[in-house]
Amino acid sequence: MSKRIAVYPGSFDPITNGHLDIILRGLNIFDELIVAVAHNVAKTGLFSIDERLDLIRETVKDYPQVRVDTFKGLLVDYLTRQNARIVLRGLRAVSDFENEFQLAQMNHTMNTQLETLFMMTSVSYGYLSSSIVKEVAAWGGDIDDFVPPCVKDALKTKFPDAPRID
Repeated sequence: MSKRIAVYPGSFDPITNGHLDIILRGLNIFDELIVAVAHNVAKTGLFSIDERLDLIRETVKDYPQVRVDTFKGLLVDYLTRQNARIVLRGLRAVSDFENEFQLAQMNHTMNTQLETLFMMTSVSYGYLSSSIVKEVAAWGGDIDDFVPPCVKDALKTKFPDAPRID
């Protein structure tokens, strides 16, 4: 039987506990999960690609079936190179669905062997996004419940003048 490999793509700027929730739940379905940081020309990140990779690796270091990688170009081409046929995507709200649906349809049109699995985030993370985390951190808010400890430390470094980050 072949390994069930899925790719969980995203910008992960930075990885949050919501992302980690999807990763851990994905491990219940797949033999291997590749967390793939996309080089997105439309987004300017707070963290460099290398910093994001390091933060994700630190976050998932206890899960050997998770591989952390990066890619440029089309996701469908990346999946082919990885011998993966499943894209794992987390959905927080109905507002996420429209864009994700379009991307899934486009990917499937370009390669009919690929499928997208949408996983609803856990209720406790339905509101959480990397953008919100960065804003809270920039204003010195408590982000303990939102990100892994290594990300909290990295955000402190990025926002040294924030009023406080507990």
